Amino acid sequence: MDMGGETREYRRRRRPPGAHLLLLGVLMMNGLLQTGRLSAEGDRGFRWAPPVLALLMAAALVRIGLERYRTYTRVTTAGITKQGPLRARTWAWSEVYDIRVEPVPRGSGRMAPQWLTYLYDFQGRRFLLPHLDDWQLDDPYAEVAELSLAAAPQRSLAWERRPDVEERILRGAARRKAWLWGSYGAVAMMVVMIVVSLGLVLAERPDHPLLLMVGVPVASGVVLGAVLQWYWSIRPPRTGVAQGPN
Repeated sequence: MDMGGETREYRRRRRPPGAHLLLLGVLMMNGLLQTGRLSAEGDRGFRWAPPVLALLMAAALVRIGLERYRTYTRVTTAGITKQGPLRARTWAWSEVYDIRVEPVPRGSGRMAPQWLTYLYDFQGRRFLLPHLDDWQLDDPYAEVAELSLAAAPQRSLAWERRPDVEERILRGAARRKAWLWGSYGAVAMMVVMIVVSLGLVLAERPDHPLLLMVGVPVASGVVLGAVLQWYWSIRPPRTGVAQGPN
């Protein structure tokens, strides 16, 4: 394929699974109903929860709408444009270090794309390219390989790996993995704190739901993420194989 004069634009073409939206709606409504019930029963620790949860639900719905109808990736002879929910960003081909199709972290399940496409710049930073994934394309890797081949004449540099950039990419991957595990730890701690809070209620002892179910999990996640980031800066973990034209 010759890139000359051709523009490719990637938008959402396939709808997400219906079960995805149904589960999201059920979780939101259940959370709103439960916090509303606790607030109505006079639990002062939950009086703030219904309006905050309703605001979060509205923000999530707005973001879903923007991502569905506004986001896209456009590829031209001049470079790549990523249109996000609110703003766009364009890279000239000379600013693009690599384009890679990568697997999502384990545990995301089939309710999300399993392969996503990222643009890397020469500082090792990565940027998600919307809709270049296995939900919208039958073979995103073949699509990216074709685009990279067609873009080669537009670049002043060859598609080759540079050790300094690769080192920055590895450090970024380790940092993301550390904070991902930190978020997992926060969720696990929240489950533990819910059990502890229920035990205190049953024992008729003073309960502090805001501290137990928000403060402790957030603090635990931050500490775990910081410790893992420090450890993996010394001994980088194995990461998913990034696939690109190089």
